[in-house]
Amino acid sequence: MRNHYDDIPAYVTKDGSTIRELMHPARHGGQNQSLAEAVVAPGAETRLHRHRITEEIYHITAGTGRMTLDEETFDVAPGDTILIPPGAAHCIRNIGEEELKILCCCAPAYSHDDTDILDDA
Repeated sequence: MRNHYDDIPAYVTKDGSTIRELMHPARHGGQNQSLAEAVVAPGAETRLHRHRITEEIYHITAGTGRMTLDEETFDVAPGDTILIPPGAAHCIRNIGEEELKILCCCAPAYSHDDTDILDDA
């Protein structure tokens, strides 16, 4: 299976980021994982959330952000990779002046049903 970036529609996911599902079993085949690009606008923040069963990896490709992962908060920049275990509360704020771009790998594949929003926004 091969996709081209410009052919993949973007949508706003449950946490408030703009997502492009680069590979997802529901659309592209595969079985055990998904890969998406998330974009967070300057000054914006995703909603605090967790995934009950999904392990997630964020890899920052552009921009700068401030990541909250359970009780820890730290800055991230291009080249940083973060492991988000199942059940870990997390969100990310764009603290820069350009779009924050994140490759998100989920195993098992991302599902809205596995996403619990933890804030009141």
